[in-house]
This record gives sequence, C-alpha cells and structure tokens, in this order.
Amino acid sequence: MNADDTSARADELIILRAPTVADGADLWRIAKGTGVLDTNPPYAYLLWARDFASSSVIADVEAEPAGFISGYRKPSDPETLFVWQVAVDSAFRGRGLAKKMLFELVQRTGASRLETTITADNEASIALFTALAREHGTEIERRSLFTEDLFPAEEESGEAHAAEDLYIVEPLNR
Repeated sequence: MNADDTSARADELIILRAPTVADGADLWRIAKGTGVLDTNPPYAYLLWARDFASSSVIADVEAEPAGFISGYRKPSDPETLFVWQVAVDSAFRGRGLAKKMLFELVQRTGASRLETTITADNEASIALFTALAREHGTEIERRSLFTEDLFPAEEESGEAHAAEDLYIVEPLNR
C-alpha cells in the first residue's frame, strides 16, 4: 500500500467516484508509479474496474486521475470490505487523498467491517487504517496472515516479498 495523510489544497476540485473500465490504464499507471505496490498486469485493472467498481474508488484532482483504492466484498462475508491496493500518484501526494478515498469508500459501501493486509514496514498505511479506526471510535487489530514462505522464492519471482499482516477495523459505520 501507498498512503498519504496530509492536507488537501483548499482550491482544488477533487472528485471521488467509482472507477470505470476507461480508468483501467490509469489504475495500472498509478500503481506502477508508486514503486512499492505489487503491480498487476494492465488487464487485471481493467477487470477490476469492470467487476469491482462498487467497492473501489478513484480520485480525480482537477480532472486528472490522482489515486485509487481497489477493494471487494468478501464472498464469505459480504459485510466485510477488503481493501487490496491504495495508491496515490506521486504528483498528488501530500493532499490527504488516501484518507479521503478510504473514508468515502467505507461510507459508500456501508461495510460493517474492513480488512486489509500491510507489510510491517509500511507506516503510512498503518497510520491510514488506524485513522479510520479512530474516526469510527473502534480499534484496529493486527494478525499474522501471509508469511514470507508462502510467496514464491525470489529466484522464481524476481523479487522478495515481505510478510503481509491482516489488519481488521470493526465495527464500522456506528
């Protein structure tokens, strides 16, 4: 995840909306541009924008794609929103877009529970989801989920992958 949490410029027009298939290439570009997210093939972002638009959000700043959050409702628990990727284009960081997108997405989906995975060194994302918990007057819980040994070996995949901890924020929408 890549998250920021500072103030937006007062005069900017920021539109938060569900992504469309036409946004797929921009989602891929923004994810790739973070330099830290696992970047999926462009095709995956097209499918995501088609099939999971209602549980995802894109931020347009002055009509330019500036960031996105991809998420989905867990099939085994539709009250849970799983947040998969949070990305803000480097040209738009420092404006609080990640927080704005996350808070809007939680409100729009009406989810009562949120899950996400975060690596231990991603302080910005931990702070982002902790702020969400604080906003809802609840706690954030961390559990081990995907240990490093579950990912392909670096020799196979070309990159090492850190363990991903599961973070849970509930209840939401009090």
